[in-house]
Amino acid sequence: MHVPVLKQGDYLIASVQSVLSDADLVQLRDDLAERVGQFRSRGVIIDVTVLDVIDSFATRTLRAVAHMLKLRGAETVIVGIQPDVAFAMVQLGLTLEGVGTALDLEEGLAYLDRLARKPVKHGK
Repeated sequence: MHVPVLKQGDYLIASVQSVLSDADLVQLRDDLAERVGQFRSRGVIIDVTVLDVIDSFATRTLRAVAHMLKLRGAETVIVGIQPDVAFAMVQLGLTLEGVGTALDLEEGLAYLDRLARKPVKHGK
């Protein structure tokens, strides 16, 4: 299932529409890496609201995507993790350490806006 990626100002929004296979997650990673450079995006929101399961591969891939996009100059925030999914992830020891998360798209946009206002630290 292809994940649509929309451009919203300086940000990209990837809205997951259904359960993703491992191949879909890898395709999403590649699409986002390409589009961040193409559109010179400063931030990416990955909306996972429809997912009722986030397994270990998805967790590792989302974490890797966020770190990879940071190296490309874009912050990433994952939004819409359902309460049951968050509970299961904690129980299984799955973390999105180092990755921003927010309740929903609106909060995700506010999160990226706050990061955009921070002074740039050179050498980091």
